[in-house]
Amino acid sequence: MRLPYIIYVNSNFEKKYMSINFNNAIVRLPSETIINALSSKGLCPDFLKVKIQHQAYSDTLKEIGLKVKILNPLKNFPDSLFVEDPALVFNKICIILRPGVVERSGEASNLKVDISKFFDKTYTLEQGYVEGGDILRINNHFIIGISGRTNETGAKNLSNIIEKNGGTSEIAITPENTLHFKSECSLLDEETILATDNLIKSDFFNKKYRIIKVPKGEETGANCLRINEHLLIPKGYDRLLDLVSKDYKVRVLDVTEMEKVDAGLSCLSLRW
Repeated sequence: MRLPYIIYVNSNFEKKYMSINFNNAIVRLPSETIINALSSKGLCPDFLKVKIQHQAYSDTLKEIGLKVKILNPLKNFPDSLFVEDPALVFNKICIILRPGVVERSGEASNLKVDISKFFDKTYTLEQGYVEGGDILRINNHFIIGISGRTNETGAKNLSNIIEKNGGTSEIAITPENTLHFKSECSLLDEETILATDNLIKSDFFNKKYRIIKVPKGEETGANCLRINEHLLIPKGYDRLLDLVSKDYKVRVLDVTEMEKVDAGLSCLSLRW
């Protein structure tokens, strides 16, 4: 019998592990100005609780085998702990992106100074806007979602850089009233994507992948994070936990305070 939350199963599907092995991660410590971070919910987080949850996140990355490089907080940029949004890293290169809101525009140049030394080559997106939350990576293939933070010009220019460096890409449309493409989905393994009904209805994936639907009412838990054999999922989504723990080595992380300012698990680190 088909599981109620699996809406398409490739008959040739065999569960696979990730072929890309991550060894390193970059995180940025939160600043006390996190209370002024952008929030679609209009909520204000408690700084001390954010510090505790962010530390637990960093510790978890270390526990699962990553070397974690910790960057200093940026007081002038309340959202800067979401270090994935201003950059994309793969194949020993770093691409500095252009955040799509003016409040975050200075984060990219600061991040470039901090992380270029870790990569063989650094590119800078010169035109358009792209945030890392709109980029879903499947091995060296990248799905770039057009959203309120990422526009077509930025997506096309990023695609050019990706393809010059051995990757492939395609452009999708993020559903309306969604912050980022990855607010609605995450990669579980090389053939399986966890997605909300809202994103599934867009028919973008259209039988290209095995799709597992996020249980109704738990859509804000869609942003999980696969790192090597581990799947990190946010606390508070019990049906989602039951759904994925059957097939994946799961760790549950409390990011409830950071969720007040639209945090997801993937946006809190850069991994390579």
